[in-house]
Amino acid sequence: MYPPVTDLSDIRILISNDDGIGAPGIKVLEKIARLLSNDVWVVAPETEQSAAGHSLTIRRPLRIRKVSRRRFAVDGTPTDAVLLGINHVLKGRKPDLVLSGINRGANMGDDVTYSGTVAAAMEATILGVPSIAFSQFFHPGHVPRWSTAENWGAEIIRRVCAVGWQRNVLINVNFPDVPHTHVCGIEVTRQGKRKIGDELLLRDDPRGEPYVWIGAQRAEETSVPGTDIEAVLRGAVSVTPLCVDLTHHQTAQALAQAWG
Repeated sequence: MYPPVTDLSDIRILISNDDGIGAPGIKVLEKIARLLSNDVWVVAPETEQSAAGHSLTIRRPLRIRKVSRRRFAVDGTPTDAVLLGINHVLKGRKPDLVLSGINRGANMGDDVTYSGTVAAAMEATILGVPSIAFSQFFHPGHVPRWSTAENWGAEIIRRVCAVGWQRNVLINVNFPDVPHTHVCGIEVTRQGKRKIGDELLLRDDPRGEPYVWIGAQRAEETSVPGTDIEAVLRGAVSVTPLCVDLTHHQTAQALAQAWG
């Protein structure tokens, strides 16, 4: 169990993401983190790594580029960035908290299995550092409302850290696409159901060769109470604890009995 922490002023915070070191969301998250602590570091992918999942680069060497004071870019995945951030850049004193995001777009439902944002937080969790992933939902054709995340982010971090949580759990936060003054609350939710890839675009390239492009259409459970999807679409901030232990213990017990 990670112990509750009410005073965050002396903690070391590591920030990463999957949208890349230059993404607007990570700048917002840095601003939020600096409201809490003066010891803030950034180690993030050099370029966008959306939907990279929890992938680790093992077939080639990785390079780290110092962008500025306490800011580094890694030419790899979000998992690579957090791994190198904790075990290399900050090896003298590991971070007390890892924040991932703020992702441009929501990570709800089945998104979390693809999400590089969630994977960065997952890697920190596996390495024994409490972590929180942040995503800003927005509707197609709209500009993400970064001010919503900026106005609510620090409060959420303070509240979550004041509670503490299990060591095999990460916290997944999604902000709604409403002005920060219209947020209808912060709700603890469970993972909903929605699946990317229902729409496949079949086309020919300029040479006449066929290809398939995975589209953005999703099947969503938008009205199931208690889920991250329903809360965010209603205008609430969703806070969902996710467990990195994928074992289904009830089924394991049944299988154990079957083998007697």
